[in-house]
Amino acid sequence: MKLQTRYNYVNLATTIVVLLITGVIYYQAISWILTRQKDKDLKVEEQEVFEYVGLNHHLPQIFESNDQQITFTEAKPGSIQREFINTDYFKKWGKDDRHKNHRHKGAGEYESGRGLISSVTVGDKYYKILIVESKVETEDLIRLIFTITIGVILLLLLVLLITNRFILNRLWKPFYNIMKELRLFNIADSREIPKVTTAIDEFDELNLVVVDMAAKAKHDYKDLKTFTENASHELMTPIAVINSKLDTLIQTENFSERQSKLLNDLYSAVSRLNRLNQSLLLLVKIENRLLHERKQINLRALVEEMITQFEEIFHDKELKVTYQLEDKEIYASPYLTEVLLSNLISNAIRHNYKSGEIVIGLNAESLVVKNTGNDDELNGEKIFARFHKSSGSEGSGLGLTISKQICENFGFSLKYSFEGVYHTFRVEF
Repeated sequence: MKLQTRYNYVNLATTIVVLLITGVIYYQAISWILTRQKDKDLKVEEQEVFEYVGLNHHLPQIFESNDQQITFTEAKPGSIQREFINTDYFKKWGKDDRHKNHRHKGAGEYESGRGLISSVTVGDKYYKILIVESKVETEDLIRLIFTITIGVILLLLLVLLITNRFILNRLWKPFYNIMKELRLFNIADSREIPKVTTAIDEFDELNLVVVDMAAKAKHDYKDLKTFTENASHELMTPIAVINSKLDTLIQTENFSERQSKLLNDLYSAVSRLNRLNQSLLLLVKIENRLLHERKQINLRALVEEMITQFEEIFHDKELKVTYQLEDKEIYASPYLTEVLLSNLISNAIRHNYKSGEIVIGLNAESLVVKNTGNDDELNGEKIFARFHKSSGSEGSGLGLTISKQICENFGFSLKYSFEGVYHTFRVEF
């Protein structure tokens, strides 16, 4: 989930929760205020009753009203406690109201009301006073105010969403520009990441850090590249000299069997050192994508050519080779493709036993190289690690590592599996 989307979700959820809580509090506050106002009106009516009784010494005449009802009930002295109550208000219908509900014709309906219970003494009689006023208008006012408030909240949320969508997109634009430059960054390319000045201090700081990091990475890469090339070049010279001297020494003297074995071991070690040096140099070039030449390759023809080149080795080890090849065109480096095929086939030969089998298959989806072997199933994760090899192997331990890097360079995947008696390496295009 993108940071902006996450921020919008959190911001929206927080806003909704806060507005809901605020709305409930606002509703309760308005209801309380209007109820207090209604109580004041009831107190006014109560005071008018007291004043009328005080002046006339009898109860006032009761008039029917659609908004207020006053009733007097004789009661036991001292039995009435003054209090405000929520009660029902019975509203009689007029002629215009009777069509609304035929079940109440000639009667009326109960509405919510607010009442005040009080008492008054007239002469030697004690009366309970019940003053009730309709709360319908108050409730309608509360609903109207609450509806307006909800409308304002929804409008606020809409404005907030639009603001976040457009303003935040503009605010984060420098960040996405920096990310774009990082995706285009190539350590072997001479192009530098440009410095960009924005209105946001954090993005300016991020851009400076990225530019400095890229410059340092390029500098370190150039130093490493120079060191690797120089080291490889310096190693090749003494290795060539040693090979030349060994060739001369072997041709000019008669040696004992022990001396011949020592010279042969020394010659083999120097050859392995030379192959190791070349493999490391090739691996560095592949990892840093320094081999850029690519073109359309007929992979079937190339595999057939590689099988022909290895025929003598197949024969010497008495290996049974079967293959089924279909036409397949790939866009890749011819040199690296040859290295990949050579490594996979060499690995199948090296880790096979005498009179074993090698099966090669090619179709539109994959290239498969299978071989029998003395080992059981291998560790699929370690097998592609550098210098990982079996105890009896004479290889450098870099062949499969180079093959893996070549596949990643081409956008392919190289996988290992153990199928029946076959160690299987599959290149999926």
